[in-house]
Amino acid sequence: MSAECYACGMTALADDAPPRERVVVEAGWRAALAFNSTLPGWLVLDPLRHVTAMHELTAHEAEELGLLLRRSSLALQATTGCDKTYVMLFAEGEGFGHLHVHVVPRMPELPIEARGPRVFAYMSEDEADWIPEGDRDAMALRLRAAFARA
Repeated sequence: MSAECYACGMTALADDAPPRERVVVEAGWRAALAFNSTLPGWLVLDPLRHVTAMHELTAHEAEELGLLLRRSSLALQATTGCDKTYVMLFAEGEGFGHLHVHVVPRMPELPIEARGPRVFAYMSEDEADWIPEGDRDAMALRLRAAFARA
């Protein structure tokens, strides 16, 4: 784990983390709701150990990621009613170099101008725009139940 890494810090909280930070923790991965999203259900998948690139994953971690991506999509579809999910990996931001995969619900009513990579318009630097923590915790619990069924 890296002391300067946001994902490692959240993982280190273990069971003390709120539901929004621990939607699912299993098989070497943690699913959490994005803290700076204005789009309900925006998930981020982090490996539990500190890695910064896809090629650093073990074969087992990569296999588990594939399964978790499918289950994430099923849980998001069941919970949000999305048509599909977008899956993206960049891990370039300062303090966010830990490999993390975005799994974003693409809602039927999402405007054309916000589709594809332009969905990042739903990320905000202004904390006042973020989905409130209580709402994210409630969504996390609904998603957790949907993961259990997926």
